[in-house]
Amino acid sequence: MAFAASTFAVEVGKPAPDLTGTDINGKTVHLSDFKGKIVVIESYNSDCPFCNNHYKTGAMPELQKDFATNGVAWLIVNSVNPNHPSHRTHAQAQAEMKDKNITANAWIDDSDGKIGHLYDMQTTPQMFVINKDGTLVYDGAIDDKADPFHNPKTARNYVKEAVNDLLTGKPVEVSQTKSYGCSVKYAE
Repeated sequence: MAFAASTFAVEVGKPAPDLTGTDINGKTVHLSDFKGKIVVIESYNSDCPFCNNHYKTGAMPELQKDFATNGVAWLIVNSVNPNHPSHRTHAQAQAEMKDKNITANAWIDDSDGKIGHLYDMQTTPQMFVINKDGTLVYDGAIDDKADPFHNPKTARNYVKEAVNDLLTGKPVEVSQTKSYGCSVKYAE
């Protein structure tokens, strides 16, 4: 699938913007910290039924663990503003990470929305895949089932395909799709 470049703030085939944020453990995280690695970025809000479905079924944690064994980095970006009921304090996020078996390299607190706006994150989840050279190679939906009650393990997973393409040295077959899910809860 292809979409007009004007639909996206970041552009597939171009260098991914070097995000900087603070994770839920107080550590500063830069995209450039993962230079030479494939990186997956996930726009996240666990109160969104679409995100929640991928975690409660175990599909997202399994994907994270599988990718980690292949040296792929995974960054969660939570852009929910502090005044929204879905906002998580660092302590709440740490507990949620454990409860949902999240094995991301970092959960970045983006409550000011800077990273979300930099990447034009519209939905949770919205997924990005960056190759080892720092080029954005995928932007869009996690899979082809825009339904918060489907079994993600039976869906066509675009992120898994993109990462597997990179791991096997192939060009990424599907580089853009329309993301689905809940709107990102930015401050107004």
